[in-house]
Amino acid sequence: MAGYYPPVGFHFKVEFTRLDGIELKSNDHQFQSVSGLSVDLETEEIAEGGENRFKHKIPVRTKYPNLVLKRGLLKDSGLITWCKNALENYEIVPADLSVSLLDEKHEPLFSWNVVHAYPVKWNVSDLNAEENKIVIESLELTYNYFKIA
Repeated sequence: MAGYYPPVGFHFKVEFTRLDGIELKSNDHQFQSVSGLSVDLETEEIAEGGENRFKHKIPVRTKYPNLVLKRGLLKDSGLITWCKNALENYEIVPADLSVSLLDEKHEPLFSWNVVHAYPVKWNVSDLNAEENKIVIESLELTYNYFKIA
């Protein structure tokens, strides 16, 4: 009887499913890391008159952190054009994307479908002549929510 093995976190893909007006290049879907796939339920505390032992916590809304995508710096990238348009020209064009965790057959085990994302930050790693590292660019996206498929 085969046992269950948890999936590995290094086999994933990122696909932009809707990015109006931007032509993606062949390497625009390759990232070395993805972070920010989490959700928190915000609560509000309400004090009840006469009850001093505790405050009631009422659910208010869900909160999603920014999604951070990291990869080696690309010279020609449709995603960077999208980021530059948003950050330099304030041309905000929201996009939908999916992050899929893959199995050994390259099939999705889980997919996070991110809705209405747009760039809020673009960052390049430090340039240092004393280190032998690849230059990494980070794309930080804000989004409304994600759905797990």
